[in-house]
Amino acid sequence: MRSRHILATAALLAATAGCADAEGLQSSGDLGTVHAPQTLWKEYRPEQPDPGQQPGTAAVVPGIPKVTGTVEKGMRGVDPLAVVRADMKASVTQDHGTGRLVDPRALQRLALCTQAVDDDCPLRPAVLHDLTGDGRDELITALDLDGRLSELRVYTLRDDGRVARILSRRAVLEGVEVAAEHLAVREPTSNPAYVAVSDYVWDPASGTMNLSQLTLDDCPGGNGARCAP
Repeated sequence: MRSRHILATAALLAATAGCADAEGLQSSGDLGTVHAPQTLWKEYRPEQPDPGQQPGTAAVVPGIPKVTGTVEKGMRGVDPLAVVRADMKASVTQDHGTGRLVDPRALQRLALCTQAVDDDCPLRPAVLHDLTGDGRDELITALDLDGRLSELRVYTLRDDGRVARILSRRAVLEGVEVAAEHLAVREPTSNPAYVAVSDYVWDPASGTMNLSQLTLDDCPGGNGARCAP
């Protein structure tokens, strides 16, 4: 996936260098003054997050019994609603309702769900897909907080039978795509003609789905068409 800004940067570099022909590079004339970037607020630096207070980090979901017997099926057969409810309850307790790890409205929204995901439940139907490349299915789902924001969650089953969260992301989900061991999240930008695409891949060292690439993509239809609201 190549982004528009990458192509634009390449074009800018080519224009700055001049035009090339059989005799080599030729000057394109004065292209204007190049201004160095100005750094704002140099003296300000964010504090490091407290241990366990960083969204997106891997964490075993408390309150979910270990899966006994074979783990080769991965998250297949594990109750998605029970996993998400236990995970978000623990996150609200851990961040004291500040919203750092999960939106404070999450538990209220989950209260609309009964024993299964139905028409009144804001938890999206679970998707099973192998994202770690080990042949086991991960669980992908999202809790819709309102008509715009959602809490995206991905869970895996570890070798010891414990369920672990490997990705958490609060976002406006313009679209979510999976392909092989990649998960891409599409979000709107301030420019209505483009969407931001975050590509996550499995990192066995950290045990999480890590951001590997962030690009811009045209909205469906191309030609500068606006994205659907």
